[in-house]
Amino acid sequence: MKQDTIVVQAVIEAPRMTLRPLRSSDAGLLSMYTADKRVAEMTTSIPHPLPPGSTEAFIQRALDAERTEFVWAMDATEYGGSEVLGVISLKQMDRGQSEISYWVAPAMWNTGFASEAVNALVSANPLENKTIFGSVFQDNPGSARVLTNAGFDYLGDAEAYSVARQAKVPTWTYLKRLG
Repeated sequence: MKQDTIVVQAVIEAPRMTLRPLRSSDAGLLSMYTADKRVAEMTTSIPHPLPPGSTEAFIQRALDAERTEFVWAMDATEYGGSEVLGVISLKQMDRGQSEISYWVAPAMWNTGFASEAVNALVSANPLENKTIFGSVFQDNPGSARVLTNAGFDYLGDAEAYSVARQAKVPTWTYLKRLG
């Protein structure tokens, strides 16, 4: 039996969920959600179809003591909800900066869970960032609202490669200054 490595990472409370580090037992729900083409196509890094073992590899990277991306599961079990609603992460950059990324399971879309997770993570500022960037595909205005509602300012247009779409996709980039 393989055991998870204990990684020191903040547990963050939000109104209807807890943001907690990933664990191996999350693989089933994460695989089910990320195998959904609608989820994969709104991210830069999730392939579609989802290759076998990719979720387990993602979890192992999230648990690596040398990681530069910190990933939290949106866990609502203490509030009578699902063990995994989605994930949110901060990828460390240089000079006190990180990039925020998140996705929520389709059954949870338009419920405010993404907004709660972003607000909680930004408020906690577990990596003591000075600046957090976010980027969303322009055909995902709901995700853009999540960032603007959390106080992110629009920076400009760009593009990013989506593995699932196998194409460059126009993006909107946002910035939140902290402290």
